[in-house]
Amino acid sequence: MKNSVIDRIVKKKIMTCVIGLGYVGLPLLQLLSKKKFNVIGLDIKHEQIIKAKTEGLQATLNPSEALKDADIIIICVPTPVDDDHRPDLCYVRTACQTIAKHIKNGVMVMLESTVAPGTTEEIVVSLLEESGLKAGKDFYVAYCPERIDPGNPNWTIENIPRVVAGISKESTDIAFSFYQNVLNGKIVKMSSPRAAEAVKIVENTFRDVNIAFVNELAKSFDKIDIDITEVIKGASTKPFGFLPHFPGCGVGGHCIAVDPYYLIEKAEKVGFSHKFLKLAREINDSMPDYTVEKLIYGLNQVGKSVRDSRITILGLAYKGGVNDTRESPAFEIIDKLKGLGASLKIFDPYVLDKSNVKTIDEAFKETDCIVIVTSHPEFRDISPQTLLDNRVKVVIDGRNILNKKKIQNIGLVYMGIGR
Repeated sequence: MKNSVIDRIVKKKIMTCVIGLGYVGLPLLQLLSKKKFNVIGLDIKHEQIIKAKTEGLQATLNPSEALKDADIIIICVPTPVDDDHRPDLCYVRTACQTIAKHIKNGVMVMLESTVAPGTTEEIVVSLLEESGLKAGKDFYVAYCPERIDPGNPNWTIENIPRVVAGISKESTDIAFSFYQNVLNGKIVKMSSPRAAEAVKIVENTFRDVNIAFVNELAKSFDKIDIDITEVIKGASTKPFGFLPHFPGCGVGGHCIAVDPYYLIEKAEKVGFSHKFLKLAREINDSMPDYTVEKLIYGLNQVGKSVRDSRITILGLAYKGGVNDTRESPAFEIIDKLKGLGASLKIFDPYVLDKSNVKTIDEAFKETDCIVIVTSHPEFRDISPQTLLDNRVKVVIDGRNILNKKKIQNIGLVYMGIGR
């Protein structure tokens, strides 16, 4: 049966269903269509179906329609954490329960959502077997963690290398063959789904702890008058053993700010405490507060308080060049400043529906202080003369993207993160 499935994959004579048409699922649906696979998308949100259909893709709200002929089912649903930072698998559970009602012999189910090690084998398989069929015997199951970098033109969903592992050799082989025929990047087989699940958690936790390292350095260097951007540039001249990471006003996005909690909770269940990971999360979570503290200090230097000031927030997205606001530190900074009585203008050229001004010129008018939260290309081009012409008094550069000396040379207060 395995060889028959692989043969149909190679000949593209299979029907694929992508469940979840968000930041991961929709690009995958687009890619599968581009590669001439028969594919349909399934989502619970009407707006996501409309978005897919607008791009000429087949998509539906109806599970029966999406799953009745599916040979390969790929789960790309969100895996958030709750207010207590506990992983929430409700979307994965619901997807699996829906699949169980429609699954048939020979179907391959693949999970791409980020989960804790052991989830595929302990939760996904169990829920799918509520169908009465046996995983590894009647149908196949594998895990292949998504990798996507929104806004990166060089590394796309199509060419980023991936890892894959099934609950059996047959499952691994089928999943490997499928991704080989869809992606251009290298596909690496792992020994087990839990190893593949750990890969995704580790690569994002690696970034989280290194960002926490430079964020803590930034706080230290602010006190001893060292520009951390200069230090990182200098350290980067070493051709081995150093990988530059950069401080900022907070860590956002669905991966870095969330994934460590999946490993933290999993380890707690087996009696281990990740002290290092928890500390990294604590440091990174402190950066919006630290940014507001710098703003208060900067305004005090020109004889103003937050309550008496007009402040412009530049950026709502969690990273430059995209419209993704998930876990963005901007909202925490905004809430804190509102609580202090500030009069706020908010502008993001990529997130105009959540901005209260619609142009950068309007954002600069009659403002005492600008706070750069997102490193959008449009903000990198802000000139000192523009600040001077608009009578801006204080610049809080939460992403260290402006020229500190040039701004200070025209008499403005400049405060970066660690510089």
